[in-house]
Amino acid sequence: MESYHIRGGNKISGEYSVKGAKNAALPILAATILCGAECQLSNIPQITDVYSMKNILNELGCKTDTSDETVIVNSRGLVADTISLERMREMRSSVFLLGALLGRCGSAVISQPGGCNIGSRPIDLHLHALRMLGTEITEKDDVIICKASKLRGATIDFSFPSVGATENAIMVASTAEGHTVLNNCAMEPEICDLQDFLNSCGANIQGAGTKTIHIEGCAQLHGGIHRIIPDRIECGTYLTAVAATGGEIVLNNAESRHLKSILEKLRETGCTV
Repeated sequence: MESYHIRGGNKISGEYSVKGAKNAALPILAATILCGAECQLSNIPQITDVYSMKNILNELGCKTDTSDETVIVNSRGLVADTISLERMREMRSSVFLLGALLGRCGSAVISQPGGCNIGSRPIDLHLHALRMLGTEITEKDDVIICKASKLRGATIDFSFPSVGATENAIMVASTAEGHTVLNNCAMEPEICDLQDFLNSCGANIQGAGTKTIHIEGCAQLHGGIHRIIPDRIECGTYLTAVAATGGEIVLNNAESRHLKSILEKLRETGCTV
């Protein structure tokens, strides 16, 4: 659709079931590679980026099966460590496969991710964390070649609390030898969801949602069952739209813990929550 035509003046009211969070689903789909087994993920949003991630997983040798909002990924048959340039250009979130492939194979080849590039070198913090964990990285043109003969735990201090870099470091460290400490981490709920998924598969990760995360490396993870958290951005969008138009809404499958700041502001403006 090239344009939207909106005629205002009506209250937005009704009932809606919030979908799963894209920003949780994509890194967790990538993290299934670490397990080398079957993982069942529910509450997966049916969006283009998810379809792209499943296509990448299939090209790498994984098997994916989808039924409504449930996706089953079996990564036992992983046969490749290289993401095609075409797939990398489809979405920025393909960068999560870097940590997943390194943690599983000890190697990964990607190009600079596509999608919403922010800044001239959008994944510097990712690469810094991977180097600290024992990865040798070669950059040639737009191709990034990562190899690690042995991944080892380390103490990593992020210069900026990057969500993606935090999540990539968690994935690599979860199968690295020894103890890893991540400082100045991003604290978003989606990072907690990644921790919960990996822990359900046998990882030992503590501290997600705080500035410091501790990870005890595990030689082998196993399959698991996990439900993706609801999308707090979608929740906030509907809540503010209803507030702006003087309407009323019931949001099902919402998590109030993830909406504290916006709920507080809505109450301050006179809304009843």
